Amino acid sequence: MILDFLIDSYVQLGYSIQVIEIKFTGRGGNGVVVAAQMLAKAFFLSGFYPQCFSLFGGERRGAPVKSFLRVNSSKILLKCEIKKADHLIVMAADLLPEEPLTENLKNGGLVLINADRPFKVEGPFKVAYVDAQKIARECRLGNIINTAMLGAYARISEILSLNYLEKAVREYVPSKLDENLRALRRAYEEARTF
Repeated sequence: MILDFLIDSYVQLGYSIQVIEIKFTGRGGNGVVVAAQMLAKAFFLSGFYPQCFSLFGGERRGAPVKSFLRVNSSKILLKCEIKKADHLIVMAADLLPEEPLTENLKNGGLVLINADRPFKVEGPFKVAYVDAQKIARECRLGNIINTAMLGAYARISEILSLNYLEKAVREYVPSKLDENLRALRRAYEEARTF
């Protein structure tokens, strides 16, 4: 109810509500927070306004981590958690039971899952997968799968050029730049819908 009021006010002020809301979920050590920041930077470089924020408890490896990103063609005034995202990027498939898709994703929304095979998802969603873990290992990145997931996202979502993601990776990645760019490009090629 309050959200409806905020959106109505937002529209009355003359702002577009063509907002894309993206939710990332994964585990500490996967690169969830940095993935959202790199994607925000890529959207910014392509001329959009991003808004990025994260939720996590104690900073330890393996703990659940969530990150959120809003993107719009005009400035974003809305400041609240994303309840139902347009796109969900799942970096740890074992967290899916804790993320009921019908409650966290809009009908027709996109789900990208880090999985080594097609993943059964019930509901009216576009579902895609990429084996980001394998790609990261083979590119010598260990468990950090953020660039692989972003490459797959660029391919599946079709709303952002891989070129902008490469620029964002160059800015955010302090080491193993070539390995991260290789993971980004490889996941772009290997992402599949089902």
